[in-house]
Amino acid sequence: QVHVVESGGGLVQAGDLLRLSCAGSTRIFNGYTMGWFRQAPGKEREFVARISWNGVSTGYSDSVKGRFTISRDNAKKTMYLQMNSLNPEDTALYYCARGFGYTPVNEKEYDSWGLGTQVTVSS
Repeated sequence: QVHVVESGGGLVQAGDLLRLSCAGSTRIFNGYTMGWFRQAPGKEREFVARISWNGVSTGYSDSVKGRFTISRDNAKKTMYLQMNSLNPEDTALYYCARGFGYTPVNEKEYDSWGLGTQVTVSS
């Protein structure tokens, strides 16, 4: 059962930007930390960014810090990932999920995964 739906992926060139969206139900979204993960071909899924239930606290992986910005609109039950200065190493299937605790960064601390949205960055 899919609890959240990611969108906004696409094929872009290095240096371009994209904004991903993650829409969820009230039961899944409200009151929970939400996070973004990504999985490149042949690699394990990795943490990208997280945001607390009220949007006050955010966290990023070192590989995206300073380029990506996570945000959320609780009224719309939607989370976003603004991705700037994309490079080919950002090519991956991007997932959103619901996290437990205030600063979850491990995949096992998340549930209610979506099916992902593909981001492909050409050089």
